[in-house]
Order: sequence, then C-alpha cells, then structure tokens
Amino acid sequence: MTIDLSKLPNDPGVLRAMVGDLLRELEAKERKLVSLQHHLEQLLRWRYGPKRERLDENQLFLFAVGLVQADQEAGDASEEPEASSFPRRHAKGHGRNRLPEHLERRRTVYDVPADERWCPHCQEGLRPMGEDVSERLEYVPASLHVIQEVCRKYGCPNGCVVVTGEKPQQAIEKGLPGPGLLAHVAVSKYGDHLPLHRQEQMFGRQGVQVSRKTMCDWMGRCAALLAPLYEEMKRQTLRSKVVQTDDTPVGVLDPELTRTRTGRIWTYVGDDEHPYTVYDYTPNRNRDGPEAFLEDFRGYLQADAYAGYDALYTAADREVTEVACWAHTRRKFYEAQSSDLMRSTVLLAYIRLLYDVERDAREQNLDSPGRLELRQARSLPILDDIEAYLKREQANVLPKSPEGQAIAYALSNWEALVRYVQDGDLEIDNNGAERSLRGVAVGRRNWTFFGSDNGGRTAAILASFIASCKRLGVNPHTYLRDVFSRIGAHKQTRLHELLPDQWHEAQSDPNS
Repeated sequence: MTIDLSKLPNDPGVLRAMVGDLLRELEAKERKLVSLQHHLEQLLRWRYGPKRERLDENQLFLFAVGLVQADQEAGDASEEPEASSFPRRHAKGHGRNRLPEHLERRRTVYDVPADERWCPHCQEGLRPMGEDVSERLEYVPASLHVIQEVCRKYGCPNGCVVVTGEKPQQAIEKGLPGPGLLAHVAVSKYGDHLPLHRQEQMFGRQGVQVSRKTMCDWMGRCAALLAPLYEEMKRQTLRSKVVQTDDTPVGVLDPELTRTRTGRIWTYVGDDEHPYTVYDYTPNRNRDGPEAFLEDFRGYLQADAYAGYDALYTAADREVTEVACWAHTRRKFYEAQSSDLMRSTVLLAYIRLLYDVERDAREQNLDSPGRLELRQARSLPILDDIEAYLKREQANVLPKSPEGQAIAYALSNWEALVRYVQDGDLEIDNNGAERSLRGVAVGRRNWTFFGSDNGGRTAAILASFIASCKRLGVNPHTYLRDVFSRIGAHKQTRLHELLPDQWHEAQSDPNS
C-alpha cells in the first residue's frame, strides 16, 4: 500500500481506515516474516546442524518446577518416595572385547634360544612353565577363484548310447557368476551401499574385469529368481497384527527427461511373529502403491499422517486401524521451538514422560499384557494432560504459526495417537519403519539414483531379503549364497522353507 504524504486526507474516518489497513498489512508481513525465518532455520539446521532432535535439559527446568509444585499441592510431597522397582542401569565396561571364538587361530611361537635355556647361577637347564598368549586381528583380502565344472561322459563301445553327468541347476544358467559371487555383489550394493562402479574397481585390482553393466544384469536376474520367494515373504508380512510403514524418495533416470525424476521406496515392517522387512518400489507417491501392497492386510497400520493411507482407514471392508506416530508429532514441536519456545518445551517435556514409560517397560522386559497395564497406569494420565493443554493453548496461538500447526496436527490425529495405550502389542512411534529406511538413505548418497523403474524393483526385492536377514541376526551373504544355489530346484509348495527366519531355524537345528 503506497501513501503519498503530501496528499493525506483530512477526514478522521478515512485516516482511521487507512491506519487499520496499514496495521493489517503490517501484521500479515510480520506473519510472513516469522514463517520465512522458521523455514530458513529448519533448512540451515537440516544442512549444517545436528540431525538428532536432542532437547536441552536446561529447558525442562521450568516444566519440572511446575510438576513439583503440583505434587506438593496434592500432598504427595509429604509421603516417603517408594523405592524404584526398575533395575539400575550399569555402565558398559571399557577395554578391548575378546575376539570371536569362531575365527581361525594361527599360532606363531616365539621361543627362547637353546643357548639361553640355562640358569646363570646354578647352570641347571630351564624347564617349560607355561606361555603368555596375546592375540591380534589380521585381515586377508577376499579372493576370487574359478570353479571348473566337469561333466564326465560315458559311451557304449558299440556306439549305442552316450551318458553325460548332469550339473545342478544354476542361479544364472550358462552364466559366469557362482552363487557366492552373486551374493557378494548383492550384499555389497544393497547391504553395504557399495555402488557397482566401485565393485568394478575392486575386482579390477584382482585382475578380473567385470563391468558394472554386467553386474547390473546379474542383479536383475537374481531379483527375478527371488520374486516368488519375495511374494511369499510379502504374504507372510501382511498376516501381521501390526505393520509399520513409511517411505522415502529416490532418484530415477528417465530417458524422456534431462534430469532424474522422483520415485519412492516404501517399507513394510512385520511384527515379531512375522519378522520381515519388505520394501516396495513405486514410480511416484500416489496412494495406489500402498493400497495395492496392503490389499490383503487386516490389522493395525502404524504410519505418519500421509493422506494416501486415509482410504484404508475409512473403507469398512478393509478393517485397517490407524496408529499414529508420536515421533512425528514430537518433531513438529521440536521444529516450532524457534517461534514459541515455552509451549514447545512444555509439549516436548510431556512427550518425554511418555517415552520414559516405554523405556521402563523395556528395562523390565514386560510382555504385551504387562506393557498394557503399565501404559494404562502411567501413560494414560499424561495423555489426558497433554490433550487438555493442547485444547487450552490452541486458542492462544496463530493457526498458521509453526506452533499452531503442530497443535492442530496433534489434535487432528489424537484418536490415532492414543491408540497405542489400548494394546500392548502396539508401539508408541513408527521408528522401526524409519530405521529400516536408513539404509536406503545411506545408499542413496553412494549410488545416487536408480537406472530405471526396473532397477527400483530389483533393489526393493534384494534389499528386502538383506534387511530381513539383518533384523534376524543372519549373515545375508551366507543366506543368499545358499538360496541362490538351491531355489532353482526347490519345490514351489515348500518355498516358505527358504524364508530368512525358517532358513535360519533349519540351519540352527542339527537334525534338519
């Protein structure tokens, strides 16, 4: 609004209207400035600051004082505090860990020379009295070797018949790589985040030329080989009572574009009875992806507030119950500290009390009924206080401010946020799914993009088996090498035996 000072009106009513317009314009600009400053601070923190959302302990002092005063008013301060029933935490010991027993020991003996095995005083010969043993860890670089597969032939002297020995079915028929090499390339890329061009250089140092294009083709054929087993793992995961899910963007090459476009990797984490982490790739973030993947799922779905899941919760025939994530809620209040430190700190302190209950449940190693009882006794009153505080303060903040948006987010998802206290099998947050995507985020910095949508699907299949193995404590290379050597001849009706958990159980059973 531009005002010519030389032509101001004399009418007081007009002047008051102009002042009102100026004040409203100034208020709008201040709101915009605060919003821009907030976004700038978040961008700077994301780019240069710590990624961990740590809360300053000193900020909780005022909130702690308020709690103490409330306890005193209730008369609790006069009572003797009960001794804690939780086990005391013990600090981890320092020093070097013992080397694993399964590693090969190669003894190198340093003996006393024969001419020094005499006592200098009595000239008697020295007798052995033990030895001092110390251990150091050595590394022998991995090596390649060639397997010559010889099929012997036998023929009738009269030329009637010729019989040739048959080779077992290979992972890649008439292909160069053995199952161990295929497993190594897959785990190196999708487990250790080593791009194919770096693996090409590593093989080159051993005098073997294997191009990245060839290895890419190997991975595609391995994914096709494992596709039926992947579908079986998906079916087992969808039988879980609770599934956690999240997604992350990935770059994808597109021949029709001059730059990469954005695809998505989705993760679906099964419960303890179905201990699988299954990834899915979609070319975009449309809701069609999760709807198709979760078509047969019935149970609790824990996710962020992505609108693409809403159709799953509202459809009566789907029987999918929403469970929200307190970590996402906390993040919004953490980011709002720059605009409203007091209210954000109060909410962060409340949320910390909720997580203290979860930590105590873990320390006591409570089962599902035990966790439910503990949450009903301790978490439920805290949640009631949080809800009352949010509703009271919502009228005191601007709706478009970071704090106002955080409060609106929490209240709009409140029913799903408190659902975890109604069932001991549910988690307070979706961090299990977020952790499962950490490997994708790390790998994205190394291999930077997928070469195509087919490459994305290949990555989703192979990464699913590697992540599930890591979750179970299984060596993914050992697992994949064995599966690659057996799956071609394995009966389809017994395909479930090759799932990571059942495979691990069979390997641990000496009678199997």
